[in-house]
Amino acid sequence: MTGLSRPVELVCPAGTPAALRAAVDAGADSVYLGFRDETNARNFPGLNFSRDELATGLAYAHERGTKVFVAINTFPRAGAPELWHKAVDDAARLKVDAVIMADLGLCDYTARHHPELRLHLSVQASASSAEAIRFYHEAFGIRRAILPRVLMVPEIADLSARVPVEMEVFIFGGLCVMAEGRCSLSSYATGKSPNMNGACSPASHVRYTEKGDKVVSQLGEFTINTFGAGEPAGYPTLCKGRFEANGRLSYLFEEPTSLNTLSILPQLIAAGVTSFKIEGRQRGRAYVTNVVKAFRLAVDAISRGETPPDIDLDGITEGGRQTSGAYERSWQ
Repeated sequence: MTGLSRPVELVCPAGTPAALRAAVDAGADSVYLGFRDETNARNFPGLNFSRDELATGLAYAHERGTKVFVAINTFPRAGAPELWHKAVDDAARLKVDAVIMADLGLCDYTARHHPELRLHLSVQASASSAEAIRFYHEAFGIRRAILPRVLMVPEIADLSARVPVEMEVFIFGGLCVMAEGRCSLSSYATGKSPNMNGACSPASHVRYTEKGDKVVSQLGEFTINTFGAGEPAGYPTLCKGRFEANGRLSYLFEEPTSLNTLSILPQLIAAGVTSFKIEGRQRGRAYVTNVVKAFRLAVDAISRGETPPDIDLDGITEGGRQTSGAYERSWQ
């Protein structure tokens, strides 16, 4: 294996100011975060940044050579875009390194009012064709497309060869049963849209109830799972619920499993990927530190022309299981 002719950027989650510092200290090239409101797709209590916290985080990151991207990647309410416009204006005023967004109108607002602000296309846009990505580039000047986790490596290579923008892919973390930006399960159960209100399975609608020696998890009025004594009780999302169908109890839509691409990083780089993204803005500092350090080691090894090390990340994956997802899928 020969060394890289160009650097690959490691983009890491920062759900809180503490997580930002952990990611920077662990070797992140860039961190991504959101404001503490519904303009970002991780709008959970206890997460995200005030304007003052972002200013402090920016200073900490920039002093250490790390970039900061702000996700403004939900879709504004009809007739009420002011909160989203303010998020863009504040991100530009604070001089973040890029904003991440999906909404056409918001992309247009940013391109017209802040043409100097670097624009990345969010995975929430679900842009998975050269025509779609080229449209966002030509209409709004996007510089990078974050690809949905439904593409095989050869498909990513084809896209990379056909569009004049950087390619970013997710390499570790939680998976979604649907193409990003196209799920209504949480909205159905709670009335809160992940793509507008910014929270899939919002905590305000989650309940855990003890029934004998079992723990029952609910989302809204729906029972999502039942856990036995000593069994870890996962967060209740409809897509990862355990349901009985045709007399069989199983994870009907998707089993708790984490994406892990350590073994195929060289193939992704060869396909033209320029940026690796780690999922996990809802996770704590320990998760951020461990995952960022692991992938920092891997990317640095590849840059030297070495095989990436085999690193055990089972302890911080969902259900203790890992997959390379659609990148290496055998189905069509």
